Amino acid sequence: LGNNIPDFIKAIKEEDYKKAYEILSETTVLEAICGRICPHTKQCEGSCVRGIKSNPVSIGEMEAFIGDISIKENYKISEKNTENIEKKIAIVGGGPAGLTAAAFLLKNGYSVTIYEKHGIPEFRLPKEIVKQTVQKIIDLGLEVKCNQELEKDFTLQELEKNYDAIFLAFGANVTTKMGVEGENLKGVYGGNQLLEHQSHPNYSNKKVAIIGGGNVAMDCARTIKRLGAQEVKVIYRRAEEQMPAETKEIQEAKEEGIEFLFQNNIVRILGKEKVEQVELIKTELVQKEGEIRKVPVNIDNSNYIIDIDYIVMALGSEPEKFVKNLGLELNKWGRIQIDEKNRTSNSKVFAGGDIAGAKGTVAWAARSGRDAAYSIMEYLK
Repeated sequence: LGNNIPDFIKAIKEEDYKKAYEILSETTVLEAICGRICPHTKQCEGSCVRGIKSNPVSIGEMEAFIGDISIKENYKISEKNTENIEKKIAIVGGGPAGLTAAAFLLKNGYSVTIYEKHGIPEFRLPKEIVKQTVQKIIDLGLEVKCNQELEKDFTLQELEKNYDAIFLAFGANVTTKMGVEGENLKGVYGGNQLLEHQSHPNYSNKKVAIIGGGNVAMDCARTIKRLGAQEVKVIYRRAEEQMPAETKEIQEAKEEGIEFLFQNNIVRILGKEKVEQVELIKTELVQKEGEIRKVPVNIDNSNYIIDIDYIVMALGSEPEKFVKNLGLELNKWGRIQIDEKNRTSNSKVFAGGDIAGAKGTVAWAARSGRDAAYSIMEYLK
């Protein structure tokens, strides 16, 4: 996000917390959220020179500390500015990209309406923190329309008629399929959909396998364990050090009693009508020509079967089918094609976050939203 870390730390040292908040507010509006759940060891803290000989500066904890104080003391993101109030912008999607874009547009005096399919997401955090963080953005004058789904409750053409610019930030939340036998049995779930809809089955006394190694897999595993599952196993075909999930998340998952089966691949899911077992095969990591990281290769005759009640696929995601019908240019992965200014093939429509292929963390999505906000302002001038 390009937060001004030296200056905000200096303000904290001087105990001028309002100033620290104002410095952070120049680049972010999700301090209490990003400070808690961003992969700090791979981002800011991972670049801290103190980490070479000892521990890096705890940037995440300090950001969350300031975010919490701003909520408690009711610091405003900025004074309301109404100079561009006649210019109306619609944002589709109330995740980190949509919320951040909304805040930066509102700070600059534009009228903004967010259309959100469900409610504002929970970001795997205590509800109160998320609610209060989002409330600060709403207080800038944001209009929120919940239970509004694009191409179902309204169309892109309708938005084009009623708004001066549109920002699409609704994510790509359809879980990628593996294409293995038994994937359509009852009891196989998509990780993204489980987290998005919060429509979990009853996990008590059940054994659950999570397939994947990213942050969505960690989210699913930890959520399901807390919802009372007897056993939760994370199955990942590579080694632990190759997991894309944040190191802290993996560590906390282990502490919560979640088991990891590294270098294991799923062969097929077994059961008559619903999931009963899963067949796995062990893998070895081989360096192949032209590949940057080692590739997992199945080890012949290392197959084995474990009993399982539910399987959650957390292997990545893709856009919903309706995206093809929006009349916008798509890239080879089926996501909306944007240029360096977040512009789509339609001059009035901008896109960001997962639906436009931004890296899948809250901070990257927020950065994408902020960049889009500035591009929209430039366009509206």
